[in-house]
Amino acid sequence: AAGLYMICTMSKHAAEAKGCSDALFMDWEGFVAEATGANIFFVKDGEVHTPLADRFLNGITRQTIVQMLKDNGYTVHERRITPDELEGFQECWLTGTAAEGTAGGQIGDWHCQVGQITRDGAESHEALVRA
Repeated sequence: AAGLYMICTMSKHAAEAKGCSDALFMDWEGFVAEATGANIFFVKDGEVHTPLADRFLNGITRQTIVQMLKDNGYTVHERRITPDELEGFQECWLTGTAAEGTAGGQIGDWHCQVGQITRDGAESHEALVRA
């Protein structure tokens, strides 16, 4: 656990030194995994896509967001995501204890928007935390 924390901290600092807010991690096979301290979600054609949580921590915030999205009628695909798929997604956001529900704006050259599903996820999570 200490090693992972150190790798995440070093990666975040390296990203910030390049003017970025965070770094995107890939798993050992090159699939999108997570950010340095948060899980990642994408939206394409009204459906949510998120990496399958078998290669990183399936945190309680991530599990809560997945269930809330499903309860709100959204289709959630937990699957392997390749980096070349990023440009096909319309929305992106991060979730985690500290990140809660933070919208993404850009990953590399790919830009995404803050759409309705991103807002719904963040607002639902915020309402739960404040309850």
